Amino acid sequence: MKYARPYLPYFIFGPLCMIVEVIGEVVMPRLMAVVIDGANEGTLTSGSSIGIMFWMILTAVLMMLGGIGGAFFAAKASVNFAADLRSDLYRKVQGFSFFNIDKFSTGSLVTRLTNDVTQMQNIINMMMRMMLRAPGMMIAALVMALSISPRLSIVFAVSIPLLLISVSVLIKIGFPRFAKVQEAVDGLNSTVQENVTNVRLVKSFVREDFETKKFRGASGRLKNSAMSAFRVMIFMEPAMMIFMNATVLAVILLGGRITLDPAGGLSVGQLSSFLTYVNQILFSLMMVTFMLMFSSRALASARRIAEVLDEKSDITDENAANPEQQVESGAIEFRNVSFRYYKDSEEKVLDNINLTIPDGATVGIIGSTGAGKTTLVSMIPRLYDVDEGDVLVGGVNVKDYSLVNLRDGIGTVLQKNTLFSGTIAENLRWGDENASDEEMIKYAEYAQADKFIKTFDKGYDTDLDQGGTNVSGGQKQRLCIARALLKKPRILILDDSTSAVDTATEAMIRKAFREELPGSTKIIIAQRIGSVMDADMIVVMNEGGITGIGTHEELLASNTEYREIYESQMGRQEKGA
Repeated sequence: MKYARPYLPYFIFGPLCMIVEVIGEVVMPRLMAVVIDGANEGTLTSGSSIGIMFWMILTAVLMMLGGIGGAFFAAKASVNFAADLRSDLYRKVQGFSFFNIDKFSTGSLVTRLTNDVTQMQNIINMMMRMMLRAPGMMIAALVMALSISPRLSIVFAVSIPLLLISVSVLIKIGFPRFAKVQEAVDGLNSTVQENVTNVRLVKSFVREDFETKKFRGASGRLKNSAMSAFRVMIFMEPAMMIFMNATVLAVILLGGRITLDPAGGLSVGQLSSFLTYVNQILFSLMMVTFMLMFSSRALASARRIAEVLDEKSDITDENAANPEQQVESGAIEFRNVSFRYYKDSEEKVLDNINLTIPDGATVGIIGSTGAGKTTLVSMIPRLYDVDEGDVLVGGVNVKDYSLVNLRDGIGTVLQKNTLFSGTIAENLRWGDENASDEEMIKYAEYAQADKFIKTFDKGYDTDLDQGGTNVSGGQKQRLCIARALLKKPRILILDDSTSAVDTATEAMIRKAFREELPGSTKIIIAQRIGSVMDADMIVVMNEGGITGIGTHEELLASNTEYREIYESQMGRQEKGA
C-alpha cells in the first residue's frame, strides 16, 4: 500500500475502465441473440436492425474506450509503483553496512533491484487489467447463462469444480519452482558480474575456458530451473483447453436437443449467446489461472524484495547522542576494541586493541597479511562496528556522531581503488562536489596525478571506463588519493594505496602530506617499510593484536618483528643496489 497509495487514482480508474469493457462483452452476445432470432423468425425489420446496430456500435466503442483506459491506467500505476519500489530498495542498500552487504551476494542484490522489481511491475499491470475483468466477466457471464437456460447451466456444476481442482494442483507444483528460478538468476548474475569486472585478470591467467565452463554451469542451472517451472505452464494451457472444449461440446449436445424440442424454450439465438457465455466463463477462468500462476512467481520476487527492505542495518545513527556534532579534531582512541567478522566464531580478528593517536599525527601501520590492519581502520568511519570496546574520534564515541557527519570528516582510500564511469573531474569531485577547478588541480598535484592527467587529450574531462579500467594501477591510486584529499578531511586513511606507485612518486606524495596537510591526522597502512619510516608513530600488528608502537628508531631497537621486516626489505634493496 505504501507504493500504491500515491497512485491510488490509477488503481481505482483502471479497474473501473475494465468493468466498462466487461459490461460491453456481456451485453454484446444478447444483442447478437436478438439479431439471430429475428432473422431466423423473420421478425427483423430495417428499423429494428438499425436500432440494434446503433446499440452494438455504441457498446463496441465503450468497450474500446474501457480497454484503452484500463491499459493506460494499469501501465501508469505499475511503472510508477516499480520506480518507487526500486528507489527505496536502492536507498536501503546504500544504507547497509559492510556486514549487511556481505549477507547478500552482489549478484543477488542486482537481481532483486532489476528482475524481481520487474516481476512485481508485471503482476501489478496484469492484476489491474484482469483482477476485476476476469472474475467480473465470469460472474456476469454465469448470471447471463443462468438467465437464458438454468437447465443447460448444469454443465458448469461439473466443469468449473474440475477446472479449479486442476488449477490448484498446478499452482501448488509451480510455486516452489518459480522461487528456484529467481535463485538461479542470482547465480547467473553473480557469475557474469564477477567475470566481466575481472576480465583482465581472467585473460592474464588464461582462464577463459574455466570461466566459460562456470558460466555454462550457471546458465544451465537457470535453464533447468526455468524449464522445470515452465513445464507447469506448458501443461496448463492444453489441460485448460480440454476442459473448455469438453464443456462446449456438452453444451452443444445438450443445447441442441433442448433447441430442437418445441417445449424446450431455447431458441437458436439464445443457444448461440449461451455458447459465447460459456467461452467467456472458461476464458475468464483461464485468465484467473494464468494470473495466479504469474502471481506465484511475483510472490517469490516479493519475498526476496521484502528480505532486503526488512533487513536492519547493524550500523545506524538512530541512537547517536550528538547527531549534529562535526568531526573537529583528528585525535583517535581505541579502547579495549575487539571484533569478529563471524559473530558466532571464537576467533577474534581484533583482540583487545588499545591505541591513542594524537590530532595531526602521521601514523604508519605495518604487519603481515591478515594481521587486522584494514579491519582496525574500518572501525574509525564505522564501516564495521566494534563487538567490544569503544572507538573515539575527537574525544567523542563514533557511535554518537551521525554517520554523515562522521564520514564527512574522514577521507578513506581503500585497498581496492575504485573509480566510476564518467570524467576524471566528476570522479575527483566525489571528494567535494562544489570544488573549483583550481582546488581540484591543486589536490591532484599533491597526489602527483596532475602530470599524467595533462597528458590526456581532454585532460580532466577525459572519460573513464567503469572501474577506471582505461588507466594504470598507479594512476588509479593517485586519482583515488586526490579524490580523498579534495574532501579536506580531518582524518585521512590510506590503506596500502601507494603499492602501485614507484618509490620516488610515493616520497613526493608523503612530502605533500607533511607540508600541505599539517592539521590532518594521517593513517598509512603499508607493506613497504619505506612508506612509514618517517611517520610520527608506527604501529606493528600481528594476528589481530598490537605488538609494538613507536618511531622507526625505537621499534628497530625494541621490536623484533619490526626489525625482521626492516632487515628483510632493506636487505633485498641493498643486494639489488
